[in-house]
Amino acid sequence: MARRNDGLSEYRAKRDFSATSEPVGEARDPASEGSRFVVQEHRARALHWDLRLERDGVLASWAVPKGIPADPRKNHLAVRTEDHPLEYLTFAGEIPAGQYGAGTMRVYDTGTYDTEKFDDKEVMVTFHGERVRGRYVLFRTRGKDWMIHRMDPPDDPDRQLPPADLRPMLASTPTSTRAVASAGWAWELKWDGIRALGYVDGGRLSLFSRNGNDVTARYPELRPLGVEFGTSDAVVDGEIVAFDDDGRPSFERLQSRMHVTSDTAIRKLARDTPVAYVLFDLLWLDGHSLMSEPYEVRRERLLALGLVGPNWQTPPHEVGDGSSTRDVSVRFGIEGVVAKKLDSIYEPGKRSRGWIKQKNSHRQEFVVGGYVPGEKSRTGSIGSLLIGYYTPEDPPHLHYAGRAGSGLSQHDISELERVFARCARNTSPFDVGRPPKNARFVEPILVIEVKFTEWTNAGVVRHPTFLGFRTDKKPTDIGRESD
Repeated sequence: MARRNDGLSEYRAKRDFSATSEPVGEARDPASEGSRFVVQEHRARALHWDLRLERDGVLASWAVPKGIPADPRKNHLAVRTEDHPLEYLTFAGEIPAGQYGAGTMRVYDTGTYDTEKFDDKEVMVTFHGERVRGRYVLFRTRGKDWMIHRMDPPDDPDRQLPPADLRPMLASTPTSTRAVASAGWAWELKWDGIRALGYVDGGRLSLFSRNGNDVTARYPELRPLGVEFGTSDAVVDGEIVAFDDDGRPSFERLQSRMHVTSDTAIRKLARDTPVAYVLFDLLWLDGHSLMSEPYEVRRERLLALGLVGPNWQTPPHEVGDGSSTRDVSVRFGIEGVVAKKLDSIYEPGKRSRGWIKQKNSHRQEFVVGGYVPGEKSRTGSIGSLLIGYYTPEDPPHLHYAGRAGSGLSQHDISELERVFARCARNTSPFDVGRPPKNARFVEPILVIEVKFTEWTNAGVVRHPTFLGFRTDKKPTDIGRESD
């Protein structure tokens, strides 16, 4: 690849060397050419890695947003940037705000390389570094856009990509508290939020609900978590939670974030009603599954990552009888606790006896199968919702569980009217139980969260109060005790 005619003029034109500590440098005589390289981790406006190869007395440079790929099955974008001076081989430090490339620069790896091909369309080299080793090719696609591909097998022959269709493991409800009263269990708080698996690759975080829906765009304040992983790939399990002014989880406050799709509204809500990602499990790390490891091993590996930030945390857990965790959950009005067997593996998508939940109050999700028109101020509108849950028969039966009208706001009613207008039906969707005679029925496609005082012997709830919509859950997943 021929050296650019202007040498380092483009590099210098972008920088104020009275403000930045970056080297001014000068192009060297190509006759003194070496074969050194550096990869720098650059935490600028967006995390990326800079690959620089000594060539013709300067450093030919590419910005690689997701880092140097360790697996030949994944190609990464590499954007050709201006040549840099050789002094940049060892540069690390802070580039001040307001300067080109402002952010933190550190050396990720350095070493030498062998050249097979080096021209304006293709660069084929073999790296000899501590972290970056092996045969790679950079090939130009268009303009300044290139791709980088690993030609050798992975350094780690057992390295695998995580499955794209993982689903969260679910907790069971115990028939007796004695089931978890003995040693061998750890206790965590049960967070009142949205369950989400976080996939991290190349410093980028993607969030998926328990149904596999991509919800990343709804929570931009969580994206910087991906930067904390650097070049590691990972899958974490946790809960997206909104806290009230007293620091308590608030599902009502989270409601305002769950259904918004406008970019402008999302950015405003991220400032005014921020969420946190509460992390409690680690399923995958650096090309290896941890799901067959015991819970206590996965938990140790998660804690070792030190993931504590402005919008994410890894809360403590208690090994033993769980009395302290239960006391905290009651004192702060948290939904309940979850006990996890220390030797339990992670069973994706399954409701396991290895995790057992205990709630401080009765609340769960229900399927809406219809409504009763309102009276007085709600005349002609929606007075209460007819709710139900699925029983475990094959096929499952929808069991009528009562009416929920308390807690419905005018905004909620307007949203329900819009949904019901397109899913009305003439017959009852309930297979078990007797809805009221003046009921109007709808297809059972909507899931809501309800709190209530107790169950009757007939499987109906007493004193139910509507809390909010649950678009992150499928109606057919809703049983008498659901997460």
